[in-house]
Amino acid sequence: MPNDRSAPADTSRTPTAPDAVAPAVPVVPGAPAPDAVTPAPVLPPGVAAVPEGVAPAVPEALAPAVPDAPAPAAPRGYRAVFAVTEFRAVFAAHLFSLLGVVVSELALTVLVYDLTGSPLLSALTFALGLLPYLIGGTLFAGVADRYPARRVLVVCDLLCAACVAVMLVPATPVAGLLALRCLVAAIAPVFTGTRMAALTDILGEGDLYVLGRSLLRVVSQSAMLIGFGAGGVLLTVLSPRGAITVTVVTFLASAALLRFGTRARPARSGDGGGTLLKESLAGARLILGDRRVRALMLLFWVPPMFVVAPEALAAPYADAIGVPSAALGLLLCSMAVGHIGAELFVGSALSPRNRSRIVLPVAAVGLLPLVVYAVRPGLPLAVTALALAGAGAAYVIGLDQWFVDAVPEELRGRAMTLLTAGLMTVQGLGMALAGLAAEFFPVHQVVAGSGILGTVCTLLLVAEVRATAPGRMSDTEGRDRADRHVTSG
Repeated sequence: MPNDRSAPADTSRTPTAPDAVAPAVPVVPGAPAPDAVTPAPVLPPGVAAVPEGVAPAVPEALAPAVPDAPAPAAPRGYRAVFAVTEFRAVFAAHLFSLLGVVVSELALTVLVYDLTGSPLLSALTFALGLLPYLIGGTLFAGVADRYPARRVLVVCDLLCAACVAVMLVPATPVAGLLALRCLVAAIAPVFTGTRMAALTDILGEGDLYVLGRSLLRVVSQSAMLIGFGAGGVLLTVLSPRGAITVTVVTFLASAALLRFGTRARPARSGDGGGTLLKESLAGARLILGDRRVRALMLLFWVPPMFVVAPEALAAPYADAIGVPSAALGLLLCSMAVGHIGAELFVGSALSPRNRSRIVLPVAAVGLLPLVVYAVRPGLPLAVTALALAGAGAAYVIGLDQWFVDAVPEELRGRAMTLLTAGLMTVQGLGMALAGLAAEFFPVHQVVAGSGILGTVCTLLLVAEVRATAPGRMSDTEGRDRADRHVTSG
């Protein structure tokens, strides 16, 4: 068996068996030569006798130990993700485009209000950033698998830059501004879903992908905190249209990073012969028809639908407990801070196996901190409850891995696009329902009720996810799922 250690530099130090154990024999005149009477050497255990003149093979355990040269430590955790060149380009592009979107949302809201003086239309500008997600994510999801990912991402960025550029034209009417806002929002789920699927090509389908998704989520949460602040500062020195110009630059920068910083890869599934709409709807039916994938997707959607209630009602709650308007910022950012801290801790401190273990328990209890609102807490307790509720979102890190494992590769782009579209849609729906409920009940009861109802719904989903875990489904369900995967291409 070959030895992977290098031979000692000073071979004279390697003892041969006879030299090491032969006793000294005095030379007596007239006696036979010493080598004629030298007794057979006593060899160390494990060393076999060998013919004269041949050095015995010394077992590896008896050979002088030569320390191996220390190998450079491979990066681990989030550092390993940033070690991938293509991911660094994707990360920077995400940062640029996300900050641009947040700034443009704020600036466009101010612009519409300046042009119309209507609070309704100004608020509608924000709502239109969420509602078209479902349309774009359902009707255009096939783009993510039908065309090469890099081309889709670059074209989406360029289309968004063009839409925002038209917003800058003074002659563009308010209706046109709102229509362009809808178009950008419809493109967003296709872009996000395609990028999520492309990450599996860049980082693989294992732990690097999970940590990469985690980093992009952290950036998204951070952008909400930084972007609105940056947008407010820009609006103090620039007009609303001047601030929107920044968005054009960020979209173009994102397109350039993705075009020149990532590799060209073929599409996941070629043109199946049908129209894009037919292919998108067929993919949605296949994805939602799979019991396991459907259960996992709902576990992504349902907790966020209920957790947005305190954010949607932050302003009326601050007024109800009599805190100054400056405290509203604390209520709005507490959940994001809790989410970022928990996500970074789980991603860096827990192993993939432990991240998988905490998915269902953390999802089951993640909304319970909102029940504290039943006692109409003051600012410190409310902020603490919101931070804990934000930390509950850390279950998604392990859920990402389960979702990738459950979705067949040829449907991955459509599945990610539908996941993104549904997530944004249910959050918008959750905000609307919370506002509607607050018309009839006190705000603190609405938030506490969201925590209770959301926990019940999540527990039902946890039971479904357990029932559909690999190895627990019936043989018939397993065969049906395999058949769907085979025919989905």
